[in-house]
Amino acid sequence: MKTGRLIVLTGPSGVGKGTLLRSLLKRHPELYFSISATTRAPRPDEIEGKHYYFVSRNQFEQMVEAGELLEWAEFAGNCYGTLRRQVEEQIQQGQWVILEIELEGARQIRQNFPSALQIFILPPSVSELENRIRGRGQDSEVAIARRLNHAQAEIAAASEFDIQIINDDLEKALNRIEAAIFTPASC
Repeated sequence: MKTGRLIVLTGPSGVGKGTLLRSLLKRHPELYFSISATTRAPRPDEIEGKHYYFVSRNQFEQMVEAGELLEWAEFAGNCYGTLRRQVEEQIQQGQWVILEIELEGARQIRQNFPSALQIFILPPSVSELENRIRGRGQDSEVAIARRLNHAQAEIAAASEFDIQIINDDLEKALNRIEAAIFTPASC
């Protein structure tokens, strides 16, 4: 049986992780995307079990206590976590599992899964990141300021990761991610 692999994609909010991941999964449907649990309310276009598993804070806390999460973090007042059993089962079956998670969770993965390939996505600049966050039209000024402040701390941690990729051009960034994942030297 082929060996499974864990791949972590992280970077600041608004850097384009989700867009890159969707494009990567279209090109490589053999990758297994691990769906996170969150205490955040669903956005209008989000579907339970496809985008996230939406749970109450109490349910989430019970999952943490029971050791059901491989990693978890609180971000912008909401909790997010990766279901341990789901990831471990897929890797045991030889799947390559990809996680899109925040910095704190990625650090937990490094401790729990040191063999995971960790990729950090960077913005071309902080001002471009601000433009992207504002362009979403989803956040208040206070939330934007909080995200940008948090982003600067995350960007400072980029060197902790195996690979850093600047998302200045979607296609180029996607090609760099594919090279990092599929080049035999990184396997």
